[in-house]
Amino acid sequence: MQNFPDCQKCSVGVLLPLSDYGRDGASILYKAWVCSNPNCGFSIRIDNGEISFGRSIGHSEK
Repeated sequence: MQNFPDCQKCSVGVLLPLSDYGRDGASILYKAWVCSNPNCGFSIRIDNGEISFGRSIGHSEK
């Protein structure tokens, strides 16, 4: 079983890694991390080399 880091914002949930695919189809491991606590909403993600915090992460239409 893997141990994920505790969420530093709420101290209740853990940060879960999310992966994605780049424009050319290459996989991007751990592009985003989101808190497992639905009441927290903390997220951190990388887009085009820039780090952003707290943006909502939704479902893709793809």
